[in-house]
Amino acid sequence: MPELSRVETGGAAPRIVMPRSYNAAHDLIERNLAAGRAGKVAYLDDDGSTTFGELAVRVNRFANALGNLGVRPEERVLVCLLDTIDFPTAFLGSIKAGVVPIAANTLLTPRDYEFMLRDSRARVLVVSAALLPAFRPLLGNVASLRHVIVSGGTGADLPAGALPFGPFVAAGGADFEAADTTCDDVCFWLYSSGSTGVPKGTMHVQSSLATTAYLHGGPVAGIRVDDVVFSAAKLFFAYGLGNGLTYPLTFGATTILMAERPTPEAVFRRLVERKPTVFYGVPTLFAAMLASPNLPPREAMAVRIATSAGEALPEHIGKRFREHFGVDVLDGIGSTEMLHVFLSNRSGDVRYGTSGRPVPGYELRIVDEAGADVAPGEVGELLVKGPTAALGYWNNREKSRATFQGEWTRSGDKYRVDPQDGRYVYAGRTDDMLKVGGIYVSPVEVESALVTHEAVLEAAVVGREDADRLMKPMAYVVLKAGRTPGEALAEELRQHVKLQLAPYKYPRWVEFIDELPKTATGKIQRFKLRARLA
Repeated sequence: MPELSRVETGGAAPRIVMPRSYNAAHDLIERNLAAGRAGKVAYLDDDGSTTFGELAVRVNRFANALGNLGVRPEERVLVCLLDTIDFPTAFLGSIKAGVVPIAANTLLTPRDYEFMLRDSRARVLVVSAALLPAFRPLLGNVASLRHVIVSGGTGADLPAGALPFGPFVAAGGADFEAADTTCDDVCFWLYSSGSTGVPKGTMHVQSSLATTAYLHGGPVAGIRVDDVVFSAAKLFFAYGLGNGLTYPLTFGATTILMAERPTPEAVFRRLVERKPTVFYGVPTLFAAMLASPNLPPREAMAVRIATSAGEALPEHIGKRFREHFGVDVLDGIGSTEMLHVFLSNRSGDVRYGTSGRPVPGYELRIVDEAGADVAPGEVGELLVKGPTAALGYWNNREKSRATFQGEWTRSGDKYRVDPQDGRYVYAGRTDDMLKVGGIYVSPVEVESALVTHEAVLEAAVVGREDADRLMKPMAYVVLKAGRTPGEALAEELRQHVKLQLAPYKYPRWVEFIDELPKTATGKIQRFKLRARLA
């Protein structure tokens, strides 16, 4: 029987004791049963509640059911599920069986899913009925895919040969001996969000899930056993997976799951009706919430901790959230490659406009194009070293070697360290940075200035060549409801930026659009905006 992990505190960073014989699903489930929490609610989804004891049985049944299909350890299962109790059931059930689940973005196209299925050679697809239309054209055309399991559908709606999730799980036995995996075995994959192009299958090991909880979830995010947590970021997203699965299971908290899209109104309903104490969001959502006419009053909510990741939180959004709700947003940065947040603000130590300080257990460097450390205050690429780095990208040796360089992982993010207090300040992606007059300009800095204008809901800045083929900033702007676009407003926005930033940073062109292209996790896809200029 695999052992459980544990953490010892007292030093500068938590000391994690990770046994060699280790299965992440066994650890996350059994620690709650051993603590006497079998009868406590683990999950509340749109259809009801599931206790830790019931979750343990569901996970065992799913693991057994995979075995009944002949699925073997180390084979892959593509999990494309909405946020319901079926997600942790399938994800943890696969891991417990030694099978490798791949959490897939639920908002992609058939072409994207075909790439993932062929690239991963997944033997099983577990998919929500609402997402089936994107997969139907692929069924029967991917040689490696042998079984389809559908969550939430009826028999009449299923493709030929597909299995309904409920009966499939019910047919599995209630007891299951966890696969005797090691802490270094591949545990699960996450495909990168594609903010810069083709997704990459990022392989994580068994030990990484609990490690993120021990390093960030407890000491920085502050999750406790009496918390009720709610993540608007979905479970397929590395940030959401930690928020809604790893962290609450590690510490015995209760989790609210929401299958629908995280619109402000849908989020408000859960915040007001379910009264979560911990809320995880992303910058785009925080901005939309604060702009909504239905923003609930402070006294209607019970949130004591809020966090943000995905991309940098604009300073004014964090300050407005705190002013309205009396709660700080702990902004941080993580990546699919590092699994969760490794740089963050923390309770009692928040400075908006920064990503805070390194999470204990991680080391950071900022380097120039030659790989040499830059001076404090200078912009360079952020490198991170820590125990949750992925093994690499599946089937992509070139990009693996470029990203995972010995103990250090290249984040692809530009940062600078404030020489006064050592906090890290985000300066954009490496491929988004602009050089104007030979000086680096951060798109994020210009965007942050634009969104302080009362008419602006969102903005994205990219580089555009002028008549002399010199690079200058161009802004794409989404206006708040009721505001009218036009050249007069565009000029007003240019002057607004000039009042806040060095003159060379202002956007020479302003184009008003209805919405910005984004990944499902809320990251702006600036490469799509650049493509409009080609």
